[in-house]
Amino acid sequence: MDAIIVARGVEKRYGATTALAGVDLTIAPGVVYALLGPNGAGKTTLIHILTTLIRPDAGTVQIAGHDVVRQAAAVRPLIGVTFQDTTLDRELNARQILEAHARLYRISASERRQRIAALAALLHLEQVLERPARTLSGGMRRRLQLARSLLATPQVLFLDEPTTGLDPQNRSALHAHISDLARTRGMTVLLSTHAMDEAEAIAERVGIIDHGRLVAEGTPRSLTAALGADLVRFRGYGDSTALRSALGALPWVSRVMVDDASSDIAIGVDDGARRVAELVTWAQRCGYQVQAIDVRHPSLAEAFLAHTGVALRD
Repeated sequence: MDAIIVARGVEKRYGATTALAGVDLTIAPGVVYALLGPNGAGKTTLIHILTTLIRPDAGTVQIAGHDVVRQAAAVRPLIGVTFQDTTLDRELNARQILEAHARLYRISASERRQRIAALAALLHLEQVLERPARTLSGGMRRRLQLARSLLATPQVLFLDEPTTGLDPQNRSALHAHISDLARTRGMTVLLSTHAMDEAEAIAERVGIIDHGRLVAEGTPRSLTAALGADLVRFRGYGDSTALRSALGALPWVSRVMVDDASSDIAIGVDDGARRVAELVTWAQRCGYQVQAIDVRHPSLAEAFLAHTGVALRD
């Protein structure tokens, strides 16, 4: 199978608001794919469509060859979902939560015991299986939700903000588990996240969604490389518009980004150390006063901002 997730021209509107404006998406089997986007960009709406929770207004979506609208009953056994908000019954213990979920998938009693034991070992939950969910830490509850979504051995795992609220140790551990699922089980993982370091750490491919459209896609390295080999950041004041225009015409400048709120300028160049002096000269010619200079390799966060902008939004 060349692709396990295929979306074509997906649109979704809520009254006058367009949540998705024609999304095309193709994800190969066994890939960890990170979907990035600002609040309100359409990430959660797209995941809800992919997981059969809502129907698109236009376009088609297939999971493992099955249409998510016409063949939703065939899609659901193939997927696992972990939502951003905790969806555990607080009064049930961890084992009861997993048992109840397994019964929904008609997994036999003997198979349930084996799978629960295996997942508890994988996610280090053996010591808390008899404890009520309300007594578990945030990290344990996240791992329990992940275990629940894996009980039916899905081909595709959807994770909506899987590490929100976790401390660095638990985030790192969960990252390792997610990567291991794709590597050892051939599972496709699509995660929606705001954390750029999370996407860089575990995703093989990244899609950036904004205003309901997929505005960029590629490997983390290719998205950052498009900004230039190095990123030179000027902090200062003056005519940033003239400087952006002048720098954008230079053959060794790949991109110029201006923070309209602060007038700071980030310039993608082929060699930061070699180009700094020339950039400062151009700044002086254009009436821009440089107060501080930073040179470093571009990050996925900067690639994200280059495609979505820096303005505050709701």
